[in-house]
Amino acid sequence: MEFLGYLAVLLVVAKSIEWAFEKAEIHPIIAHVITGILLGPFALGIVKPGKEIEVLAQFGLIMMMLYMGLTSNFSAIAQNTKKATFVAVLGVAFSFILGFATVYLFGKGFSAAVFVGVTLGNTAIEVTSGVLVKERVNRRVSAILMGAAFADDILAVYLIGIITGMASGNFNAQSLLILTGKIFAFIVATLLISEYIFKRSRWFYSVVRNLNVFFTFTLILTFALAIISEWVGLNQIIGAYLAGLTISRLRERKDPLVVTRIKLNELIGDLQVVLTEFFMPLFFIYVGLMFNPPIKDINIFLILALYASAVLGKLIGCGLGSKLVGLPWEDSIAVGIGMGGRGSLELAILTFGLSTGLIDQSIFASVIMVSMLTALTTPIFFKAYLKRQRLKAGES
Repeated sequence: MEFLGYLAVLLVVAKSIEWAFEKAEIHPIIAHVITGILLGPFALGIVKPGKEIEVLAQFGLIMMMLYMGLTSNFSAIAQNTKKATFVAVLGVAFSFILGFATVYLFGKGFSAAVFVGVTLGNTAIEVTSGVLVKERVNRRVSAILMGAAFADDILAVYLIGIITGMASGNFNAQSLLILTGKIFAFIVATLLISEYIFKRSRWFYSVVRNLNVFFTFTLILTFALAIISEWVGLNQIIGAYLAGLTISRLRERKDPLVVTRIKLNELIGDLQVVLTEFFMPLFFIYVGLMFNPPIKDINIFLILALYASAVLGKLIGCGLGSKLVGLPWEDSIAVGIGMGGRGSLELAILTFGLSTGLIDQSIFASVIMVSMLTALTTPIFFKAYLKRQRLKAGES
């Protein structure tokens, strides 16, 4: 009963702060993390990050990665795959270099520097998509932004695997080569199977028609791929993400009655309600509950330096990449700004890094604050830049 009471308090406070933040158009992730920090050991000490909440949070993480995969769309970015991938790679590279250099110069060690560089390399696709939903953006910028954010997710899947190898303590050239082979074999095999099951197979049509059966099949596939992913030495969330990614290929299926698309949208809609109202808040609340560094370990200068690295890494890398693939400077800068948000996947990686000892509470706290700052400021910067561009176009 005590656990259920704490759970109720956490959710009520989280949703209350979220609703208050909605008026200021602040991302709900920030409200959830703040709830954990406020009610957790760092501030009021009302709730501790116990095993029960941890289990629910981990399950929520798997469901969240499933949802991120389901909402990915191959066909929407097919025409810009090479350009978007190039933009994403440069963005990851510059963010990694700046993040690594910042942490290393602050004397936090090589492993921690690598970990933070990897963490800052990824763009939160939920922040990017949220920016595009609220702002009118031309198709070139929109296609590159979503395509690069999608490619970022694929890169993140690979980098999480490398981080898992680092955590095992066997990080050398041979193990990296084996790990790379495992990751790509696992991803390619999964996507090839999806080509025939979800895009072409006739028997799967009967599964999709019944939403209850479809939902059950989705959960079974998610847990199966999560288990296989862990079995080959990767992280469980890789399998969960790939499960959603493969099922999302139903959009490519030739279906005159569009039954598969309708059922897929219904599945995503049902998952979204449960995810946004329960599992996602719980995971990010748990991240906030784990935020408990000694006050003396909170380094404002490190936070500011990492924030600058996170923003400039994407602005320079993605902006330069967009220019090199043919976009004008105005659109290239818009892409660089729009790719600046960090969010769910970064916090998931941070939680993993803290639990495996790759980072300490000081770095954990610093990067959490950086993630929240980028999620808060990216929509503001993007909106201000577009407004400036429109005023400039109007004057001319």
